[in-house]
Amino acid sequence: MFASRTNWRLETNRLTRALEEHRKSGKQLFDLTASNPTECGLDYPQQDILAALCDPRALLYRPESKGLLEAREAAVEYYVGRAGFSGGQSASRIDPSRILLASGTSEAYTHIFRLLCEAGDEILVPAPSYPLFEFLADLADIRLVPYPLLYDHGWEIDFSSLRASLTSRSRAMLVVHPNNPTGSFVKPREAGQLAEICAAREMAIVADEVFLDYTSNAAPAHTFAFQDAALTFTLSGLSKISLLPQMKLAWTVVSGPNAIVQTAVDRLEIIADTYLSPSTPVQLALPKFLSLRQELQAQLRQRISANLSALDNMLRASKSLTRLDREGGWYAILRVPVTATDDDLAVALLERCSVLAHPGHFFNFSREGFLVLSLIPRRNNSWKV
Repeated sequence: MFASRTNWRLETNRLTRALEEHRKSGKQLFDLTASNPTECGLDYPQQDILAALCDPRALLYRPESKGLLEAREAAVEYYVGRAGFSGGQSASRIDPSRILLASGTSEAYTHIFRLLCEAGDEILVPAPSYPLFEFLADLADIRLVPYPLLYDHGWEIDFSSLRASLTSRSRAMLVVHPNNPTGSFVKPREAGQLAEICAAREMAIVADEVFLDYTSNAAPAHTFAFQDAALTFTLSGLSKISLLPQMKLAWTVVSGPNAIVQTAVDRLEIIADTYLSPSTPVQLALPKFLSLRQELQAQLRQRISANLSALDNMLRASKSLTRLDREGGWYAILRVPVTATDDDLAVALLERCSVLAHPGHFFNFSREGFLVLSLIPRRNNSWKV
């Protein structure tokens, strides 16, 4: 009766069962998996946010397949002054006609997968990375092929394994920039190699840049939005940029060789027109929401820095735990002794210490010995290693 693409394992896993029991006990929980900024005690400008949703123009329905022009122009402004990997193009402005809005990056991914892939085609994805891609691939009837990120005092793409994974059905290379959870950015030389591979094989680059603004240093990160050598889809949105996941608005910037970009935009516009999903009030509010990002991001960066410092101070007392280097994002990765599975360790942490952490396999680590910790929860002075 049901499609095989939704035949997922729906039984509750060990960690979820243990978490349910812990909550029933009424014990305090130190949640180091938190990813929702609206529940982390940040000081939101509530009146400004609510006022932005009260535009009288929201009472009229003006369907625009790509999204309202003023909203797309607000996304254009977000990229002004940013550096691209391709050099000179970063000095120019993005054409708003090459931007399409969606209700979130998940919807944008779905549109792109439908644009590029027949059933059974393949998308290369980094490992480790966020598990959402597996469900999106199932719903699009495509196959994910992981390529490794290797760690040696920093993360880098394993191009030897990546090239070996390419087949006649490879349609796109997905990069998360910076990666979630490793916090590693794609380096300029890596971006050049990716573009070379994709251009030669008529593949696309799909670049997820939702964490782009969260770097560990003051220098802004390069963006794929100005890529000109290969067809590239750069995704971002309000969820991380302005810490407003509930507003559900994201965008795709299409770049690359002009002729193929125009074909891609024309086809994506028809896909987007079929759904017309972004709400008018949020589109009208996008310029204001983006203008609020600096103060909100400053709060979160301070939180990340303070939590990272506290974590490192605690780790100095440990001989068995080490933190892997990171360049940005919201997470820290601990390398832990492999005395059992990461699941065993996560459950033991919860049951014995009331600490909730992600086991590494949740993010598709290739072996045991890793825990992933969020750096955005409110600080609790009673945390112990």
